[in-house]
Amino acid sequence: MKTVPLHQVHVQLGAKIVPFAGFEMPVRYSSDMEEHHTVRNNVGVFDVSHMGEFSVKGPKALDLIQKVSANDASVLFDGKVQYSYLPNADGGVVDDLLVYRYNAEEYLLVVNASNIEKDWNWIQSHNTEGVEMKNLSDDLCLLAVQGPNATATLQKLTEVDLASMEYYTFQIGKMADIDGVIISATGYTGAGGFEIYIQKEDAEKMWNAIFEAGKEFNIQPVGLGARDTLRLEKGFCLYGNDIDDKTSPLEAGLGWVTKFTKDFINSENLKGQKEAGLKNKLVGFEMIDRGIPRGHYELCDAEGNKLGDVTSGTQSPTLQKGIGLGYVPTAYSKPDTEVFVKVRDRLLKAKVVKLPFVKG
Repeated sequence: MKTVPLHQVHVQLGAKIVPFAGFEMPVRYSSDMEEHHTVRNNVGVFDVSHMGEFSVKGPKALDLIQKVSANDASVLFDGKVQYSYLPNADGGVVDDLLVYRYNAEEYLLVVNASNIEKDWNWIQSHNTEGVEMKNLSDDLCLLAVQGPNATATLQKLTEVDLASMEYYTFQIGKMADIDGVIISATGYTGAGGFEIYIQKEDAEKMWNAIFEAGKEFNIQPVGLGARDTLRLEKGFCLYGNDIDDKTSPLEAGLGWVTKFTKDFINSENLKGQKEAGLKNKLVGFEMIDRGIPRGHYELCDAEGNKLGDVTSGTQSPTLQKGIGLGYVPTAYSKPDTEVFVKVRDRLLKAKVVKLPFVKG
């Protein structure tokens, strides 16, 4: 198991450390519920330095990104971030990722921790353009400062006007007296805030500065447990749960980042799938009966016939009820459609809802 550069800091803070995506990671410091509410209502800090980062440079950098990713990266401008995914040749998803444009010939790709090696090999196998690629994953640390008070906390540490930054844009500037910090108006919580990329040698200095700046808001460290409930309340997909090598990105609701205005890996097959009509859809559902849906539980009709599986599920701390994502036949995908979650041979009633579960 690898450790993140701030591993000892998390141990000293009393974090429960668990194996995750090949890393020893803090899953919680206090309780998942407390940390969840901290981010939704105030401000919390996640160390997500296990994520992967690839530098992609050269005159043909955009051509390579256009070929391996489904979204249209040609619309990006300097300082813009784009959500996308890497389709595989079999109709599934290699990974989902963020694409950062520094300039016309330089980009940063941010990928999931569990897929760093797989993604690197996949992109390199299609790099017939001689694009210069560098794996920066071991050199960078990533801190996600999330919540309504994230801007007020971080503004104390930088002259970059954070309030004027639009969602999914980034700037490179000075923060906490550290030069060259990537300040990104992104996050995986739907609670607002920023993701801060620094060199690993600056990680502890940045961590301490953020906590000092956030003292007045009672800023707290937050683990992966709350990160999962926060992202699920917003209906965000998690690779390995809701999308994987075998799931159709169109059935997973990623049609909005699938741009058939260009050619990309497997685009013809995906276009054919769209034209033929989707058989299944990833939907959000809320429990009507008491119960917590968990991954791999069966989703059934009223007679107990299997429709599909729960891919992500939890008790929503905000809504105080069970929520989940899962694949069902398209006929069962409309909001308010009744479905049942099979829990130990009992069928618990639920209904399909429009995402996100938690609005605003």
